[in-house]
Amino acid sequence: MSASRALLLSVAAMLLHLVTCTTTTTTTTTISTAATLHYTITQAKTKASSYPDFQLLSVKQAITETKIKPLKPSQYQELSMNSPNDGGSEGRQKLKLFHRDKVSFNSKLHNHSHVFHARMQRDVKRVASLIRRVSSGSAASHEVEDFGSEVVSGTNQGSGEYFVRIGVGSPPRSQYMVIDSGSDIVWVQCKPCTQCYNQTDPLFDPADSASFMGVSCSSAVCDQVENAGCNSGRCRYEVSYGDGSSTKGTIALETLTLGRTVVENVAIGCGHMNQGMFVGAAGLLGLGGGSMSFVGQLSRERGNAFSYCLVSRATNSNGFLEFGSEAMPVGAAWIPLIRNPHSPSYYYVGLSGLGVGGMRVPISEDMFQLTELGNGGVVMDTGTAVTRFPTVAYEAFRDAFIGQTGNLPRASGISIFDTCYNLFGFLSVRVPTVSFYFSGGPILTLPANNFLIPVDDAGTFCFAFAPSPSELSILGNIQQEGIQISVDGANEFVGFGPNVC
Repeated sequence: MSASRALLLSVAAMLLHLVTCTTTTTTTTTISTAATLHYTITQAKTKASSYPDFQLLSVKQAITETKIKPLKPSQYQELSMNSPNDGGSEGRQKLKLFHRDKVSFNSKLHNHSHVFHARMQRDVKRVASLIRRVSSGSAASHEVEDFGSEVVSGTNQGSGEYFVRIGVGSPPRSQYMVIDSGSDIVWVQCKPCTQCYNQTDPLFDPADSASFMGVSCSSAVCDQVENAGCNSGRCRYEVSYGDGSSTKGTIALETLTLGRTVVENVAIGCGHMNQGMFVGAAGLLGLGGGSMSFVGQLSRERGNAFSYCLVSRATNSNGFLEFGSEAMPVGAAWIPLIRNPHSPSYYYVGLSGLGVGGMRVPISEDMFQLTELGNGGVVMDTGTAVTRFPTVAYEAFRDAFIGQTGNLPRASGISIFDTCYNLFGFLSVRVPTVSFYFSGGPILTLPANNFLIPVDDAGTFCFAFAPSPSELSILGNIQQEGIQISVDGANEFVGFGPNVC
């Protein structure tokens, strides 16, 4: 860890301790903070691998964080102007990344219970739509997964789960953009707008951009657009999302500015008819595995690679999003990236099992396998909040956790969670560790804050996993929080660590 990095983390009150222990049987890396946030990656070389069997959850701190007031969009814009995004070296673009709940698009939505229930409603819709798309196959489907709030006319619920701010056009116009690892298109709302929802920033006007260039129906770019159409010689796109929201408009080449880095000739959708759950953001920055995603379009010059760290919902720190092969970190634990030819937009990983309290739960590895028909498997998704496992696997996993938390007072289930605890009055509690066994050896042991989360400000905490309504498993963003995750599409690997946020 460099001195400059350590200094930055110190300023952000994120004191890091990197401890590396090596023996003849295992290699373990533990990264922790003063707030007891830590994760452990163990490289198991024999069956006799070991890792921590319990950790402390700071109940008081977690409840305090539920009461942190989100910033107004104008405040976040000021922060962006005063502290510009890191540009990085050539081939790298780094952006600040923040959770939607940290920026309030509606001053009435400060209550943690309300925010929680709204998030779970979005999550149910997201998962249902993702499963429909995977089940039908990308090429046969006209739906792209739901990444935002349920459609409620006139209700400013924000949009998406994680936001970045980028510049669109020349000169660049700053816009909030939702990131989505399962989408293969970049789009923004554009003037003239036949039907547009309310967004925080002024609508992008192509007439004010010197770099905006329309795309013809006969161009190679238009050929790559899924379900492309043609109108008056212009390439058109249309995307319908899982909750009934949609965007439609024309395809264009435009300049995007990420921090101090300028990327020219990016194919984007210029949305003239948009409706639904996107309120707050100007559009979407697709990070999926297809050629038309932002990552796919950067692949020739900068490598098909990106790295991100999803900041916790209730911290004052920022996450980050970085592009390019040079962004791939040294010291990460790498596992194979699995491609599903039936759903090429999604990033799959191999999961062989789950652990609770230092013990592997007896679940067949077949539960997590991707079949030749494209069913099952494990998708990593930035837009899904709560990790889902097939029902049989989830129940075994949940029961193992319950069996080691018999000393904690239980509470009734809430929303999609069936395993909850009443921790009112506790300063901290001892909980068993929760671990993912990845194919190839690495074991990722999660921070306690990533699997036992507050659902109100009165001390109710729930086990943050849920059963999947299908054979598909989804690793959600709550479980990804605070851990640097890197996707090296060119070399077909996904990395965990070594940094935190």
